[in-house]
Amino acid sequence: MTPLSTLEKQLDIKFKKPILLEQAFVHRSYLNENDFKPGHNERLEFLGDAVLELVVTEYLYNKFTEKPEGELTALRSALVKKETLKQISDELKLYQYLKLSKGEAKSVSNQTTILANVVEALVGAIFLDGGIKPAKEFLDKYLLPKLDVIMANQAYLDAKSQFQEVAQDKDGITPVYKVVAESGPDHSKIFEVAVCLGDKEIARGSGPSKQAAEMAAAEAALEQYD
Repeated sequence: MTPLSTLEKQLDIKFKKPILLEQAFVHRSYLNENDFKPGHNERLEFLGDAVLELVVTEYLYNKFTEKPEGELTALRSALVKKETLKQISDELKLYQYLKLSKGEAKSVSNQTTILANVVEALVGAIFLDGGIKPAKEFLDKYLLPKLDVIMANQAYLDAKSQFQEVAQDKDGITPVYKVVAESGPDHSKIFEVAVCLGDKEIARGSGPSKQAAEMAAAEAALEQYD
């Protein structure tokens, strides 16, 4: 396993308490087969998530003084979502420092959640060790620059918003979503929703709630709509 001193050099951060950095890379599964007294990284992940939200929120608030709360929220969600954090994990090759059970270790390169969570844990460790300044510097370098690509690709828009923009731009029509079927018991219903432009049905989607089904229908419509 690659020593964590390599990561410290890469990040240009020298931990006062190296145990925090080590703990950031200890997955819960590792403790099933090994002893590590400080425990797994989930508490650091919890803290890092809060630091991420604060830093990103402040950045967006100051950068986009005219944008409403809803759009700022969408931008923040796109920046802190697991797929974006996994990009950081991949860039820094954080998988080479992870301590996992043998079973988890076999497929970690494909596990978005684990690789994203370790970024949050790392941010938490940086914050605990040095305060908000180094945590902000880390995020300024590795996370916030991704905003330009997110905005260029409109990746901050959910599928319904994206399809509405496409449909209005192309045909001047706002999509309408209709529940066409429900199945299953009351406590575990599955909804099927059709998305229509005028009288024309474009696609269908299903999910455990009307909102989830609408989103699935919009995703299908984006793939089919021409």
